[in-house]
Amino acid sequence: MLKILVFRHSPALLNVFKGKLLCLTSFKWIHLQHKSMVSDKDLACAAIDRESKYLRNISLDIWEHPELCFQEHHAHQVLTDLLLSKGFQVEKNYKLETAFKATATSHEIDPDSPNIGVMCEYDGLPGIGHACGHNLIAIMGIAISLGIKEALDKGNIKGKVTVLGCPAEEGGGGKIDLINAGAYNDMDVALMAHPSQYSVPKPVYVAMSPVRVKYQGKASHAASYPWNGINALDAAVLCYQNVSCMRQQLKPAWRVHGVITNGGEKPNIIPETSELLYYARAPCKEELLDIQKRLGGCFDAAAAATGCKVDYSFDPKSYDSLMSNETLASLYVQNGNALGIEFEKDPEKLSKQGGSTDMGNVSKVLPSIHPKYSLNTDVSLHTIEFRDIAKTESAHELTLVHAKALAMASIDVYSNPFLMGKIKDEFQLQLQTGL
Repeated sequence: MLKILVFRHSPALLNVFKGKLLCLTSFKWIHLQHKSMVSDKDLACAAIDRESKYLRNISLDIWEHPELCFQEHHAHQVLTDLLLSKGFQVEKNYKLETAFKATATSHEIDPDSPNIGVMCEYDGLPGIGHACGHNLIAIMGIAISLGIKEALDKGNIKGKVTVLGCPAEEGGGGKIDLINAGAYNDMDVALMAHPSQYSVPKPVYVAMSPVRVKYQGKASHAASYPWNGINALDAAVLCYQNVSCMRQQLKPAWRVHGVITNGGEKPNIIPETSELLYYARAPCKEELLDIQKRLGGCFDAAAAATGCKVDYSFDPKSYDSLMSNETLASLYVQNGNALGIEFEKDPEKLSKQGGSTDMGNVSKVLPSIHPKYSLNTDVSLHTIEFRDIAKTESAHELTLVHAKALAMASIDVYSNPFLMGKIKDEFQLQLQTGL
């Protein structure tokens, strides 16, 4: 029994054991540790179930009050109030006005105990509210953290959980600002999950670079003196057509899409200014450079053809591609299977290229996962139909099942020091190889 305890707290001393004794000791340690994990996981799942109604009310509140990026004051308030009421140490307006940080720690903690970061998102989309389901992502993060906190308070694990409220995922790059402000410096891993049509542990999220284009012409009366004007709307239309013509030469995994955000004021005024917003996407940041070069030619050509001046700049807060940690993803799947979750097996759906997220930038700073989970629908995100699904009781229940799986996976990491080492080694290898 003494040897089993030594092994549990000092894995390096296991090297002194040989043969059958080593195997027997290893088996008994794993068995004892497994019993501990089951107990801690039961605590976490019970806590999530206990708070279900409260979380449901928060989700509906956020859904009914959609806020655009960096303006999520209501969501910030209700989420931080909830965390304070549940015993977390909360820092409001953390680094950014609508970001927050909430922490909980076990009664005893070792210097090498993990600090697991759990991300919340809560911004909506212009015109269609929570059509990306960020009301569900918000309570997903809270549920995971409540489950972990219960195990830290009453179970056998040691460590810390940090809930990070991340504003402006929808094009604002809030997590990039938080990275630059040092918000992730003391975390060991970062995790979250996103509602979708499929349950995919390691989804394909690509790099994305926004670019704003502005044409400057000259106003004139469109009926009396059109020859005195320089039509900035014509430049915008030509720009849009140039990009559309270029698109057929793009590689299959590349994407460019945009809108004209300003096309003039009135039909009888030659438009003096016009503006467009484009998103360029590619599997990695390096490939974005090629797309950016091609886009620059389209923008400049439209200016030359119309006599307008053009100004454009690619947003320095580009979204990076997602680099999923294999070990974390595997733990999520194992625990999800135990809860009856059916993960997608279709190779085409598993490899399907999705959108972009600033969680990709986090994944290049910390070992991370950002799985997608199914809401049992074929409806596409960023639609009114998906917005309405994100409000349903079914969507809420599915969110909490996956929250349990992620909380249980986190408890595995707290419980087994070998896993944290494996996760970090894998992360460094991924950074070196780019895979």
